[in-house]
Amino acid sequence: MIEYEKIVPWGRSYTEYVSMFNLTPDFLSKKVLGCGDGPAAFNGVANAFGGNVTSIDPIFKLSAKDIEKRIKETFTEVIDQTKANMEKFNWEQFGSIEGLGTIRMKSMKQFLNDYEQGKEEGRYIEARLPELPFGDHSFDLVLCSHLLLLYSDMLDLEFHFQSIDEMLRVGKEVRIFPVVDLNSQPSKHLDKIMKRYPNSELVKVKYEFQKGGNEMLRIEHDADQKS
Repeated sequence: MIEYEKIVPWGRSYTEYVSMFNLTPDFLSKKVLGCGDGPAAFNGVANAFGGNVTSIDPIFKLSAKDIEKRIKETFTEVIDQTKANMEKFNWEQFGSIEGLGTIRMKSMKQFLNDYEQGKEEGRYIEARLPELPFGDHSFDLVLCSHLLLLYSDMLDLEFHFQSIDEMLRVGKEVRIFPVVDLNSQPSKHLDKIMKRYPNSELVKVKYEFQKGGNEMLRIEHDADQKS
């Protein structure tokens, strides 16, 4: 069983984001917000390709050096927990636990190389759900990778409602991946969330590292949605 005492900084690659969120090339022409991106490579690579991506995370209060230290502190824990639960994952993409570690570290180094410049450009902003420092309808697309639903045992249903309400306030569309928890079980909050947001749907994607974790939750902004 996978258990963390707190949410860990763990960055994924640009190509993983594209697959996880079923992004088509036209997303580069849209204003995109990533919530809880942590040390992911998505922001830096997408903007290098001409995109318009902003990321928020409480970890962005730290310097690049301090974030690198946090990554090193959590790397072994994450790899060890994954190694102890190998059967819960699909290894076609990464090949082995060593392959996973290599790809993850490469992605996080890409982030670190971009971080200071990105902060100066206002692409990495210290903030956390459920409060976003942006005006209404500021973004075309709001993404949340490996935070909501994944950490269902740490983040209660009300936190999910408040966070999704806030993401829908600032964006026209919200996408959340995955919809399973840390142990690859459907999030205990999922059904209630889909009932609350009638403009929601599950979308199958071409990404599955956690077994069964190959769907994202897509929610469109609804002007009539009641809080």
